[in-house]
Amino acid sequence: MSNEHYLRNPLIHRDRRLGKSRSTWVAGFDCSDLRPLIICRGPIRKEAMDVFTEMGIVHFGILLSEKDSIVYQNALAPELRSLTDPDRIHRVPDYTGANKEERNERIAQIISIARDNDYNAIFAGYGFMAEDEGMVAAMERAGLNFIGPCSRTVHDAGLKDEAKRTALKTGVSVTPGIDNATALTLLKKHPDVAALKALCDMHGLPVDTAKLDDDSISLEDKADFVLAASYNQGIDLYTVEELSDTLVEAVKRMQADYPRNRVRLKAISGGGGKGQRILGIGQYERTAELVREILNEVKTTGVGDNKNVLVELNIETTRHQEIQVLGNGDWCVTLGGRDCSLQMHEQKLLEVSVTVESLRAAIAEAETTGKATEAEVLRQDLATLEEMEDEASRFGAAVGLDSVSTFECIVDRDKHFFMEMNTRIQVEHRVTELCYALKFTNPDLDDDYFVVESLVEAMVLLAVHGPHLPRPTRLLRHNDSVEARLNATDQALRPSAGGIIEDWSDALEGEIRDDQGISLHNPDTDVFMKYTLAGAYDSNIALLLTVGDSRLDTYQKMAETLRRTRMRGKELATNLEFHYGLVNWFIGQNINARPTTRFIVPYLTLVGALKDQANNIDLEFAWREICQQQLKGHSEVAAKGLQSSVELKKTLLMRPLQQLLDSPHILSGWLSINRDCYTLIEGKVCWNENPIELLADTYHFLNMDYVPGAPAASMIWDHDHDILQEALDFYTELNNRLDAPDWIALQTQLDTEEAPAGMSGSTWTQVRAAHKGFQAGVDIMAVLPSIAEAIRYFDLGVNTDLSIHIPDQLLDEDLQTRMAKVLVPPVTARADEILAESGGMFYGRESPEHTVYVSEGDQFAAGDPLYIVEVMKMFNKVYAPFAGTVEKVLVETDGVIIQKGQPLFKITPDEKIEVISPEAVAARKRELTAGFLQQVI
Repeated sequence: MSNEHYLRNPLIHRDRRLGKSRSTWVAGFDCSDLRPLIICRGPIRKEAMDVFTEMGIVHFGILLSEKDSIVYQNALAPELRSLTDPDRIHRVPDYTGANKEERNERIAQIISIARDNDYNAIFAGYGFMAEDEGMVAAMERAGLNFIGPCSRTVHDAGLKDEAKRTALKTGVSVTPGIDNATALTLLKKHPDVAALKALCDMHGLPVDTAKLDDDSISLEDKADFVLAASYNQGIDLYTVEELSDTLVEAVKRMQADYPRNRVRLKAISGGGGKGQRILGIGQYERTAELVREILNEVKTTGVGDNKNVLVELNIETTRHQEIQVLGNGDWCVTLGGRDCSLQMHEQKLLEVSVTVESLRAAIAEAETTGKATEAEVLRQDLATLEEMEDEASRFGAAVGLDSVSTFECIVDRDKHFFMEMNTRIQVEHRVTELCYALKFTNPDLDDDYFVVESLVEAMVLLAVHGPHLPRPTRLLRHNDSVEARLNATDQALRPSAGGIIEDWSDALEGEIRDDQGISLHNPDTDVFMKYTLAGAYDSNIALLLTVGDSRLDTYQKMAETLRRTRMRGKELATNLEFHYGLVNWFIGQNINARPTTRFIVPYLTLVGALKDQANNIDLEFAWREICQQQLKGHSEVAAKGLQSSVELKKTLLMRPLQQLLDSPHILSGWLSINRDCYTLIEGKVCWNENPIELLADTYHFLNMDYVPGAPAASMIWDHDHDILQEALDFYTELNNRLDAPDWIALQTQLDTEEAPAGMSGSTWTQVRAAHKGFQAGVDIMAVLPSIAEAIRYFDLGVNTDLSIHIPDQLLDEDLQTRMAKVLVPPVTARADEILAESGGMFYGRESPEHTVYVSEGDQFAAGDPLYIVEVMKMFNKVYAPFAGTVEKVLVETDGVIIQKGQPLFKITPDEKIEVISPEAVAARKRELTAGFLQQVI
């Protein structure tokens, strides 16, 4: 059998090895008769369309939400342009409803569209209704082939309470907590079987009496039977207040049993970071408030909605890992793991593969280099991975998994706990499929097989031929892969809707970019099509991936991808710089570091501290001071020549320095990879390498290399390039002529008046003079490490056991809040108004049943909630920055779209706000800069 390497577009999308055998057995797994309707959006929609086409599936269609109409201005999205038949584009108000009634309407509409347009299958991707048991069951009843786990699996594994019970029955480790708060709430009101039967009779609930009479079934499970029937009937048997009372009691017990841990509240239908809140130690009184927030966020506040909320111990040192698992209802296999610990507000940011092959290689390297502690940690990681894969396989078999799903765990040192199973394809599934492929072999003929490298393709095969597919073996493609989620967020990683992408550099060789086709140019004009980042959906723009032979290799490729990626537009904010800084932080520290889910906020706080210090630097003042200092002690002639040399280099030195001071995320990455370039001796920055070479590296790090014809704003200027190249050539020649193993040795020689062997005295004098000229002014670069020293930047570091040391001050919530505002300063407001911190949808109350937070005439204290803004599917409560009185509410009603900087309230503050004059600010900056210069000159 011949297998060919197939590349649809190696620079932008995926590569896949497809079986090309003509054997009858392989041909029997043809899927071209499938006619799927795609009911999702984003990168997964474009990916599904591409995979279907590659598989020979030609009849497929998509839903198109009305909210999608604004993302491309005066142009068709790539998905629409590739669908030449307009009848295969089906317009709907949105991809799901805002409540249970609208969701049922959308399900019925999807079934009607499928029947009317000859579709026989449904692909839901991720998000929206991908894990909605009712939707899946409705498709099955309608005779449609759902490309994903069946409704039984979605129920048993997808609902977090059911999944936890199944895990306990199958010997899978779970976190301490309760998963049946609704059942306990019901039993408070109806405490025995007789009461439950009476309740069923009262409401006409069709519950099997035999189950209620079965003594082998627990009373809590019997209550769940009654609740399930009530949900189907669309009635409520408990109120949110009654449920909250039960949860408050559970939280109190949990905090009493585990006084050092926080408690997590989690909706059973949440996902993607939604529907979860963490209660601080001793904060049980906030339980009811957070329960309402959770239910609002997952839109389960309607009559008859299952409002169950789990209470779980929050493992404080947790790493979030997940196992990719798939099955056909008979066999179940795993494809390694992914570490998703680098996240914020439950939103994943950077996801890294975890494979047996990679861990074994890392263990061998650690042992070879004498890192015994690191090797021991990696061996434990390997054992944990193998245990989780075994549990994932057993759990998948227990729930009858017949498609692709993800087994999610939290890892705490040498322990791990099952968290939930996502019964859908994950956003980060590409991290796995780039590491492993699936080989399906004819049971009767070993040489007859086909290889699948796409999990979406595997889903299709399982949907069409599941029972007939033999158990596959996994084939290694790459040891490691990493994915960076490019999101529309500001510098503090808060969602930022409404921006327009006007240009995006092409993908590089080795970069894999999944972006629903945003970066593809118009095929007729080759012009980039502007794309509007609508706030109706989550903040993801694209998924950037790289692969390698080791984690370091993979991260270095990702760093290069991020370095060379350029994106510009109007009101555009992304986390591109954050990723560049973060990836380089790990490269500079230890690529095998084991961050927990609590790492990002302290790291972000540290970056904010960098910016806070950078804001205090008057770079022009520092330049003048350094120049004057370097002219001291020279004759008038020498000083004049030196001054000329210094002035020629002003823009050469100042442009990259200013860019680093303005971009704290990039500065963080620069400091991390250059941490060994200097030493602090008696309070002075002393370079361990030639500052000229460091300057050249800095231009490269900033993607400002000299490129003839490129825009001047994005590269080193011509005359600066000439000066820098002349200096580099000088030191290259000098290093060739002198026996100096490093910069410190070379400096020592250059400080000596006696000429080295083989060089005349006059030549040596010229060399030393040239050296002084080339080095003139470079002391300004010491401002960067001086900032790092001022905030103890390197105190955040990796321990020998690969855990991360987080200084206590970075865990201070007040500091975290202040530094977030440094990264993204609040919009300038007058003293008598409060402006919107971000764009989004405004809500003045916690839920429709509650009163508004503030009305005209109300007094409010600093820290009181003022309003909620929904940005890109996340609900953010905004608190008062100071105390005052509301004079007028400027937003008329809930559910209206607001813009960043829009006035929301007219207020009278309790205290007069002092305004510092620009002159005072400038004087303070000069004073602080002078302090920094003590480490420089």
